[in-house]
Amino acid sequence: MTSSTLPPANGIDRQANDPRKDSLIEYPSRFPIKVMGAKVDGFVHAVTELARQFDPTFDAATIELRDSRAGNYLGVTITITATSRAQLDDLYRALSSHPLVKVVL
Repeated sequence: MTSSTLPPANGIDRQANDPRKDSLIEYPSRFPIKVMGAKVDGFVHAVTELARQFDPTFDAATIELRDSRAGNYLGVTITITATSRAQLDDLYRALSSHPLVKVVL
């Protein structure tokens, strides 16, 4: 071999099959998500319900709200217990596709 890297023992690369290598986040962990949307009735409730779908232990008392400067938009920070990259990806997709949501960070 011309490379300085040795082949894996028994031909099995254990790191290639390790799902933790796909993410810098250790699971489970508390994970904040910021959601921006128009300041309308039902927006916070919709975000809360989506959070509960992906984290049954979600506590709505931890929600933080912040009005935009002009007061037309509302920032909602939810903190969920993230259990996997797939869970986070699915939650981001669900939030991003909701008609009341403008931005998810």
